[in-house]
This record gives sequence, structure tokens and C-alpha cells, in this order.
Amino acid sequence: MTGAALNATARLRQLIDLTERLTASLAEEAQAFEARRPQDAAAIVAGTAELANAYRRESAQLKANPSMVAAAPAAERTALIRATEAFEAILTRHALAVEAARTVSEGLVRTIAAEVAGQRGAPTAYGATGRANAGDGRAVAFNRTA
Repeated sequence: MTGAALNATARLRQLIDLTERLTASLAEEAQAFEARRPQDAAAIVAGTAELANAYRRESAQLKANPSMVAAAPAAERTALIRATEAFEAILTRHALAVEAARTVSEGLVRTIAAEVAGQRGAPTAYGATGRANAGDGRAVAFNRTA
């Protein structure tokens, strides 16, 4: 094997390893969301973000200069394709799990806000003397974005 082929193979192996680690991390997060344990996902989200940034950088470099891996054997390129397909599949699963968790969280917040608003009664108005009637001093903020 030539030096160019060795370098290209090493580069592909590095990207395959990075892709597989990112896939495993996303799978772990998705499993936590699916098990309704977002606190477990929160513990690894920083590591996943770091892997995702590294993957983005490596992918951009490869896209900008595909000749870096052109000398690699076809088996190595096929392995990268398979790793990328697995990554895309788990990415779809992860997105669905996160969206479901977001929907549930927003529903809970809306329900709590509605309950608090219902317990407050009528809004404060002015009385016959021109002074404001005593109202409920509790404040609730509801932001519709997650």
C-alpha cells in the first residue's frame, strides 16, 4: 500500500470511528428520551455536542477536498458509507424522541399555566372608590417556545 493510500485509509478510519461514537451517543440520548428520562440524556448532551462539532468539521473538510480519501481502498469507503447510514437512521430516531419530549413538556407547562390562571379568578379591577381592588400577587410567565 502506498503512502497516499495509508493516509487516506487512516483518515477514513478516523471518520468512521467518529461517526460510530456519535451514533452511539445519539442512540443513548434517544433511548433516554424514549424511556421518559430526559435527565439521563442531559448528562451526556455536552459530549454529544462535542462529537457533533468534530463530525461537522471533518465532514466539511472531506466534502471540500474529496481527494484526501480517494486513494483509500473501496472497502474502507464502503465502511464509511455504512457508518453514515447508521448515523442518519439514529439521527431520525433521535429527532422523533426529542420532538415527543418537547411536545409533552409544552403540554405540561400549558396545563400548569391554565390551572394557575383558573385559580386566580377574575382580573383586578377598579372599585367604586377609584382604587384598584386587591388582586392575586402571584406571577406566572408562559413562553410558547421551547
